[in-house]
Amino acid sequence: MIQRGDLVAVSLQGDYGKPRPALIVQSDLLTELDSVVLCPVTSDLRNAIFRVTVEPTPANGLRTLSQVMVDKISTLPRNKINEPFGRINDERMKAIERALLLIVGII
Repeated sequence: MIQRGDLVAVSLQGDYGKPRPALIVQSDLLTELDSVVLCPVTSDLRNAIFRVTVEPTPANGLRTLSQVMVDKISTLPRNKINEPFGRINDERMKAIERALLLIVGII
C-alpha cells in the first residue's frame, strides 16, 4: 500500500507513457479514495522556491539529484500507480510541505 512520502513510478500525460518518479503527498487518511494526489519528480533542476531538491540515497531509490515539482500537483487513479521504490526523508518532506502551503496559498 502506498503512503504519503513514498516515491513511485507513474506515467503522466505528455510523457508518452514513459514511467517517471513521483512523490505521494496525499494524506494517509484518504486511502479509500480511488485517486491519489502526487507531485512529479524531475532531474531537470531549477532555482525556484516551489521545487524541493532531493539527493539520491539508497532509502529514496533516486539515481540522480532531483527536484520534487510542487508546482505540478497531479491526481491519478490509484490503479495507475506502481508500488513504491523509495521514500523521502523527514527533513525533505517538511520542505515539501512548506512548498505545498505556499503553492496553494495557505501561507
